[in-house]
Amino acid sequence: MLLAMGLNTVVNAQLNNYKYIIVPKKFEDFKSENQYQTSTLVKYYFEQNGFNAVYDDALPMDLAGNRCLGVLANLEDGSNMFSTKVSISLKDCNNVEVFRSVEEVSKIKEYDKAYKDAIQKTFVSFAGMDYNYEPKEQQQKESATVTLNFKDDVKSVQEESKEHIIEQKSTTEEQVYKAVEPKPSSIIRAADKQLSELPSEVLYAQPTDSGYQLVDSTPKVVLKLQETSMDNVFMTDFNGNNAVVFQKDGKWLLEYSENGEKVQKELDIKF
Repeated sequence: MLLAMGLNTVVNAQLNNYKYIIVPKKFEDFKSENQYQTSTLVKYYFEQNGFNAVYDDALPMDLAGNRCLGVLANLEDGSNMFSTKVSISLKDCNNVEVFRSVEEVSKIKEYDKAYKDAIQKTFVSFAGMDYNYEPKEQQQKESATVTLNFKDDVKSVQEESKEHIIEQKSTTEEQVYKAVEPKPSSIIRAADKQLSELPSEVLYAQPTDSGYQLVDSTPKVVLKLQETSMDNVFMTDFNGNNAVVFQKDGKWLLEYSENGEKVQKELDIKF
């Protein structure tokens, strides 16, 4: 018993370093998507045990930009004609296995009920872990550095000109500064720097609450698309300016203003 508790503590510490459990819509050992509700059940039981589980086709923005924030779950099927046998493995972004559940067996003859029974039993391996996400030391340092630099930038602008009124809008993806009286600034916005040149490769559209986010093969978020009342027309932000992405003649185009002139760029988007 003491050995089991000790192993559980070590595993818990390892999993605490990961923010997400990524659940595929189709597991490798199964013929079709969500066969026997396997994906639905695995995601549900992870959430019931306190984990933040997401499907592989709906990654949150931070996970899409940094795959190492999550581990990929795989339901391994060792069933035979007499019984249903499954186990769950978790692999990190380097394809290294960080955890494996015990293999559980169900004797129920009906496949749907048998897989549900076996999957539920595998989560005994996760019960009692008291999971609590704790960023790795390197991630904490990077986060602290970004926050510190951001505050210093704002402080330096305020000290340069106290008579100017500064409006600040801040999210994790963009930083916008406006002044009542324009004044040259040395601030380089991270979002502007990343989007100064659009990649020529295929961009993959991932659904969000307000539309889609376009990611490249890294994967890195390149653009965020906000739905409008018109079909195949999205609002976005490009280089700090309002822009629009729309479909015309079977092609996806990004249109924005540059030096008072409209500019269009063709995008290769896969939905």
